[in-house]
Order: sequence, then C-alpha cells, then structure tokens
Amino acid sequence: MDYRFISTERIDDGRIVRILLDRPETRNAQSRGLLIELDHALLAAEADDEVRVIILGGAGKMFSSGHDISDAGRDEIGTGPGRHESTMINGGTRLGPERRMLQEWHYFFHNNLRWRNLRKITIAQLHGSVFSAGLMLAWACDLITATESTVFADVVGTRLGMCGVEYFAHPWEFGLRRTKELMLTGDSIGAEEAHRIGMVSKVFADDELQDKTLEFARRIAEVPTMAALLIKESVNQAQDNTGFYNSLQASFSMHQLNHAHWEAITDGAVPVATPEFGVPSWRDAPPIRQAKRDVP
Repeated sequence: MDYRFISTERIDDGRIVRILLDRPETRNAQSRGLLIELDHALLAAEADDEVRVIILGGAGKMFSSGHDISDAGRDEIGTGPGRHESTMINGGTRLGPERRMLQEWHYFFHNNLRWRNLRKITIAQLHGSVFSAGLMLAWACDLITATESTVFADVVGTRLGMCGVEYFAHPWEFGLRRTKELMLTGDSIGAEEAHRIGMVSKVFADDELQDKTLEFARRIAEVPTMAALLIKESVNQAQDNTGFYNSLQASFSMHQLNHAHWEAITDGAVPVATPEFGVPSWRDAPPIRQAKRDVP
C-alpha cells in the first residue's frame, strides 16, 4: 500500500518499525483513510518476523487531536461523492443506528482492540496534545513515552455531549474518580501526573523524545521474542480477567445509545450534542484547562 496519511520507517535492519501519523495540517486528526492505512501498517509489522518493537508517533506539533470531525472528515464517512470505500462494507450500507454501530465497531472499537493484542511490543511516542480518540491509539500500545509538555484530555463529554470514545479504557488508565472528573469537566492532566498514575512509562525532554524512545525500544528489542510476547499476554490476560473486555463492550453499547439519543432529539440531524443543548461549538471552544487538586 502506498501511504498518504502515515509514514513508516524500518530501523536496525527491521528489528524496530516506527510508524508516524502524518497529517500535521489537521493535527493528525484520525480520518477513515488514516485509520485504514494505520491498520495495514501495524498488521504488516506484526506479520514481519524481523520486527520486534513497533513505535507509534505523530508528525508535526502533536500526536493526535482525535477523530476528524471537520467537514472533510464528515464527507469521508458520509454518503456523498467523497465517501471512503470502507463505508460501503462492514455495515456501511445498512440504515439508522445499525450502520453507525457496525461502522464504529469495526473502525473505532475492534481495530483498537486488535492493535492492543498485536503479537509484537508496541510503544506510543506522544507529544503535544493527546485528545479523545488520540487516547485510544495510545492506550492500545503496551508502553507509552511522552514529552514533559504533553497533555492528555477527553473532551467529548463537555463538547459533544458523549459519554466517552468508542474504546473506553479510561477507568483502567486514569482510575475511577479521576475518569469521572476529567470526563465531566473536560480538563487535562500533564505528563508528570500521567507517569505518577502509571499511564505513561517514560517522560523525556521535548527535544529528546524521538531519540530516547528509540533507545527505549532498542532495550526492549533485546528481550527474547517469546519472553516478550508472554509477558505482554500475561498482563493482558490478567486485565481481561478483571473484566476489561466486558467493560469495553458495555461502554461501546452505551456510546451507541448516546449517539441514538442525539439523533432522536435532533430529528436525525446530528449524532452528537450541539450548542443549543449547552455545549460549545468545537470550532471555537475555550482552551482546555489542566486539572488541579485545589481548583474547582
């Protein structure tokens, strides 16, 4: 596949593959085309027996601003002439909530779950802002590195009236009450707090992220492949046995109910909240504030 929206690089004779989201003009917003290419690149790296570690990062000023909800992004998943070919399959020709549920299950939920279970070790290399669906990509990885200035937030509750993104790993990553607070306020946390709560593995200086992440990946690549795989699988199975997978499925169902609610009260116009229902327009929403323990 000739990639338009991502770039790939083989390092150390293919022992490490670095994949970058490469739509810097859109702050690496996740269009359908980008997600299709990312899936292809990740599965290709998984299939390559030379590859031991995969690094996932972003070009430009930030890792990812989340789903592409611009006019171009909506056209891509719509029914007009600009629609992506993936909207013709996997439920894309069905009607009403069935279409959205099947499309989002395939391209937003199940793909992240598949990437979480790749048979290779993955490292998310994060910088700038990591918002909403950007969190999904990061949380699908085994390890996370970030710059000192990286911030994390999910604003779909306060800006779109939604109960979270499709791959709702928030309680497992933020903790229970922190998840409620961050979702209800739309506030962010920084890299140091993310490291303190165990969400981020390493925090590097802004100008050292790429080099230090590669150094980290090289260290991981020295672990025998069977040991690395079974360490990953042991931890993932332990998480699944505490209800992770079932919780994801339940949250995805509530996400679809949330979409159906907004479609019902807007007579099918939009599947998310709009300003007349008390949320700001995403185009001119106020800046995201960092959550502080002594500031309401």
